[in-house]
Amino acid sequence: MAGQNHYQLFETAAGVAAIGWNGRGVTALRLPAPDAREAERAILRRLPGAARTEPPAEVQAIIDAARRYFTGERVDFSAVPVDLGEQEPFFAQVYDHVRALGWGETTTYGAVARTLGAGPEYARDVGQAMANNPVPLIIPCHRVTAAGGRIGGFSAPGGSTSKARMLELEGVAPAPEPAPAPPAQQGFDF
Repeated sequence: MAGQNHYQLFETAAGVAAIGWNGRGVTALRLPAPDAREAERAILRRLPGAARTEPPAEVQAIIDAARRYFTGERVDFSAVPVDLGEQEPFFAQVYDHVRALGWGETTTYGAVARTLGAGPEYARDVGQAMANNPVPLIIPCHRVTAAGGRIGGFSAPGGSTSKARMLELEGVAPAPEPAPAPPAQQGFDF
């Protein structure tokens, strides 16, 4: 049945990941979490009522590719069939654009907005699309950074540290985050 969602957990070098699918394609991917319970909870939040099932060969091939990715092997997920469900039109455009980014290729939230013909004020919307990405890694949201190549946010387990590690696997050295501004001078030291 095309509409029934299934899922499976799988070990990677970075932790336990989860994948969801239906008869049309991958519907969800949860990046590695520290343990199986967290990975399962995350996939079921995205796919309530999904059945844990042994994956068919085509899904197992995606799992195997994800495992290889997290060991540092260059993997291309651009041909993986996905079923993202209903998406806001702008988010769908963002996902299509970001999906075309290759191994080690990065861009910024603002550059994605400009490429799609939107003004710089849409950079936040690009960030929202990335935060809501149902299939990270397949749609490589980790390759979209803040201005100046800084990491920016990342909603996966481990946050921006996980994003930096994924970029490093691909040979990208993220720009350092700026140091916090010193506190305003409170008084004079004579």
